[in-house]
Amino acid sequence: MINVQTYGGGLWHTWFDRDLSVAGRVILRDGNGSFIQKLVKVKRPLLRIPTLAIHLDRTVNKDGFKPNVETHLIPLLASKLEETASSETKEKSTTTSTKAAHHPLLMQALSDEINCNVDDIVSIELNVCDTQPSCLGGGNNEFIFSGRLDNLASSYCALRALIDSCKSPGDLASEHAIRMVALFDNEEVGSGSIQGAGAPTMFQAMRRIISCLAEKYVGECSFERAVRQSFLVSADMAHGVHPNFMDKHEEYHRPEMQKGLVIKHNANQRYATSGVTSFLFQEIGKIHNLPTQEFVVRNDMGCGSTIGPILASGAGIRTVDCGIAQLSMHRTPCLEGNRKELPSRRCSVLCNLICYYHSWSLLLPTLTAV
Repeated sequence: MINVQTYGGGLWHTWFDRDLSVAGRVILRDGNGSFIQKLVKVKRPLLRIPTLAIHLDRTVNKDGFKPNVETHLIPLLASKLEETASSETKEKSTTTSTKAAHHPLLMQALSDEINCNVDDIVSIELNVCDTQPSCLGGGNNEFIFSGRLDNLASSYCALRALIDSCKSPGDLASEHAIRMVALFDNEEVGSGSIQGAGAPTMFQAMRRIISCLAEKYVGECSFERAVRQSFLVSADMAHGVHPNFMDKHEEYHRPEMQKGLVIKHNANQRYATSGVTSFLFQEIGKIHNLPTQEFVVRNDMGCGSTIGPILASGAGIRTVDCGIAQLSMHRTPCLEGNRKELPSRRCSVLCNLICYYHSWSLLLPTLTAV
């Protein structure tokens, strides 16, 4: 068994009886006395969290499956080490202390994957992951079945949109704004980390860009003036209406998959969208004939949040919170729509973001005190 910690708010029962492995980074000692970081993913199924047989838990279907995350969510790696380890593995592990922090078989699997000696691994930072590959599914291949859609899907679309909006020299010939994408970690646990949205990294980068471009020709407060003319799209995922649980959505705000990007509203500022920013983003969609939807959580249910309010309040930048409608959020794997009928087979989300990059500078001069 190997010990794990839960991260964020997951649907933990979905991790049982799946072919699991590990991925992350390791720190290695090289031959020069220094240390290097390497990314690693063990592709083969390495772990499993088995459920308890129905014969030993007769009331589970009536009372519900309620695993204890401390005692029931421990992945199984192997039976006793001396019964599973080959003589070669044992020989390689002889230099490892019996009080080592990590299981020798886990360390051996990592060393085999990155082709190094076990003793060269000085530290690890790993996550348990599902080995099932992503795929298209449904009767018309209209669904994407994949883990980690929240929020790799929007992250990919944002980066791809930035690249596609700058493919030819003419794309930037009349551009007066700076196109930018920022990707963060740890949103599910509050963003309070060096790589999270609570860190000043994005605004420091913006300040350096403005200082570099402005040189000595712009007076003081150039950064503050630039921020006031900027617009931030906080792109996350969104709760698509579940056909079996439609009552979980507010009656007139039930986003559907493949029906356009979802603009998210909350009066208690769990989302950063305002009437102004919602209008601006919808207007860009209308200009390019791209659909948008709107989401408001029911008053008798709690509302999630995003990095939008953190970034909006951190610098006073206009922000709209939006997302891609999906089902099965925070479970492994999850589901979203795969819309192919748009030009160049681009999904509507990607088209929305590309048009945003193209249109913001053109829309900005038409605004009056907004």
